[in-house]
Amino acid sequence: MQTVRGSKPAAAQRNAVAARRGRAVRLAVQCKAVEPKKILMMGGTRFIGLYLARELVAQGHEVTLYTRGKKAITTQIADDTDASYAKFKGAVKHIAGDRQDSDDVVAKLKGSGFQVVYDINGREAVEAEPLLKALKPSLEQYIYCSSAGVYLKSDQMPHREEDAVDPKSRHKGKLDTEELLARSGVNWTSIRPVYIYGPLNYNPVEEHFFHRIKAGRPIVVPGSGMQVTQLGHVKDLSDAFVACLGNPKAARQVFNISGERFVTFDGLAKACAKAAGAPEPEIVHFNPKEFDFGKKKAFPMRDQHFFASVDKAQELLGWTPKFGLVDGLKDSYAKDFGRGQFRKAADFEPDDMVLAKAGKKKTVVMA
Repeated sequence: MQTVRGSKPAAAQRNAVAARRGRAVRLAVQCKAVEPKKILMMGGTRFIGLYLARELVAQGHEVTLYTRGKKAITTQIADDTDASYAKFKGAVKHIAGDRQDSDDVVAKLKGSGFQVVYDINGREAVEAEPLLKALKPSLEQYIYCSSAGVYLKSDQMPHREEDAVDPKSRHKGKLDTEELLARSGVNWTSIRPVYIYGPLNYNPVEEHFFHRIKAGRPIVVPGSGMQVTQLGHVKDLSDAFVACLGNPKAARQVFNISGERFVTFDGLAKACAKAAGAPEPEIVHFNPKEFDFGKKKAFPMRDQHFFASVDKAQELLGWTPKFGLVDGLKDSYAKDFGRGQFRKAADFEPDDMVLAKAGKKKTVVMA
């Protein structure tokens, strides 16, 4: 497995571990020091919010989810015990509504007294405007889930929070929301995750690899496979969101959040196999320009170097990721795909096009 970072002498590694433990202790103390808040979460029933809502409720906050109400407000997940789930289900509250209906949002939230907003599913600035209008009298903090996809492609990596952003990014709406929050006068924080993974991930990140590993198929990878990327576990992301709550160092700040280490595309394929307890997969490289996959994808990630520094979050928030890549992928596999659960059935058609051109078999004999 290829991970990108120079090896450290033993003493330096011990110092790094000690530093991470110190940050974790500071974060735990800080979180306990935050008095209970009345929190509104936009979303919260799909992926990130599942973990964040549980963490907030466990710390004594009053959490209300704002969703369309088209699916169950709470469901038991692999991390829950029967007792912890019963406690969470009894504590979390719900407002049914469509955030695209601005007038209805204002009507339902005006005078509600929410002190903190966690905006997990906002995509456009216009979606945040009614929240600010309705809640500004009581609002102490607005914590927004943005994306590291807003950065302008650069020759200098990793991306840092002060780097240029791309006004033509498909995440332009998140940039617009950050700008709206900055103009609004409220206390705001924006989190920019890179690739998120973990149990119940609805984006086909690790699931893409797990499907192919389970089927005993080669994994097709664009280019040389040495493109460098970065993944962050959803529970580490949840911890970062919590670390912002009531933290003066988070005021009017943007933070990149992901894993500490970077990995190549080939290394990620190998890490997924290791997490699944499978042999190292055969990797077949291809030139994307030689194929027309239509709307389908042969690989789940952008074909470029894409990774960001998390130094600022570690320094100011006292946050540090708990999961290394392989351990995090093991957690995801054991609590989701390994139980026969996945969001989308495998589609090997793009793979088959690549393998046919390369003269490779579609399946391999598993050792």
